[in-house]
Amino acid sequence: MHLQDILRFRPVPAAAVYFGLTRRCPLHCRHCSTESLMDSEQFPAKMFLRFAETFTPENRPELTLMSGGEALLRPGLVRDIADRARAVGSRSYVLSGLYFAQKPRIPKPVRAAIEAVDHFSASTDRFHEEEVPRAAVFRVLHELLDAGKDVSLQITGEGPDDPYLADITAAVRREFGERVPMLVVPLSPVGRAREWMATHPQAAYPATAAPCTLACWPVIGFNGQVTSCGNQDVMDGKVPLPAHLFLGHIARDDWDTVKRKALESPMVGAIRTYGPEYLAERFGGQESCDGYCQTCWKLSTTPGVKEGVQALTLLPSTIAVRDAVEKVSVDAGPLGFARRFGVPGYADLITLGDTPQPAAAGHRDASRQDLAWTG
Repeated sequence: MHLQDILRFRPVPAAAVYFGLTRRCPLHCRHCSTESLMDSEQFPAKMFLRFAETFTPENRPELTLMSGGEALLRPGLVRDIADRARAVGSRSYVLSGLYFAQKPRIPKPVRAAIEAVDHFSASTDRFHEEEVPRAAVFRVLHELLDAGKDVSLQITGEGPDDPYLADITAAVRREFGERVPMLVVPLSPVGRAREWMATHPQAAYPATAAPCTLACWPVIGFNGQVTSCGNQDVMDGKVPLPAHLFLGHIARDDWDTVKRKALESPMVGAIRTYGPEYLAERFGGQESCDGYCQTCWKLSTTPGVKEGVQALTLLPSTIAVRDAVEKVSVDAGPLGFARRFGVPGYADLITLGDTPQPAAAGHRDASRQDLAWTG
């Protein structure tokens, strides 16, 4: 499974689920969004596996993604979830910081977990390189490529003019030719990066519709809480959990329940279709000045928004607009996603080593399974 096969489904609601298997990590990267440490929280493996066991061939996510912290501190759990996903027709992915890369060979339990998933992605950037040298990362990727594993790199940089991005992407291409696709994303002032990364106040401006593609996939936090938002401040409880983003808890809810909430919630559907700033201004009379995500977090408590969105769902045009917005995002393809949410000048690097595949549009109706966007 190539990186583009994953990004192709990014705009499709409930096409995937993201597991945060642990917050623990042995690295101390200065930009870590989760502020992970080896003594960070970790919840029982059986809770995550139980949820994966609710997938069925008739009702499962197209993609099952796993991360942390460092997910490969729990290699048995990664392997078990990947095996369960494959058994019902779902494909799997794991993202790792390669804490094990300086060992002479990949540890056997970790190697078994990597072999079980359909795609392995490694994080590397100037902060990771302070912990795991570039040469060690390249050695692991060579070992996996030689074994026939589909791999990619997720690289974080401080904007299009960051010299590190030019250096690392050129180095990867010298080392591997066209074999390793790269998703290059901008650094955000969250987690440890908040302590040193400059932020700038956002001026108020008239809101236009700006759909939130990132509200498409349910995200399971380290504690089992499921939201339609992967923003780390929400996952960590640094902001009060917005009621409209809560989808359930894997200790008591199954995949079908979570998926139905993700697809049927009027507020989540409106965020995917119009974006939070448009909703806040149209129904709450408030201009956005705090930021895109910050505006979204307040929608549940902004007077008039819930009622306005409920009325919006009753309009005959609502479903047509929603489907049109989704189609535009799907038709934009993986490159469209990489240009919008990554560093645009490096977006083409996601295509390295790929062969053209059909678009995900055919999955749109199957993922929704004719569920109407109603309350």
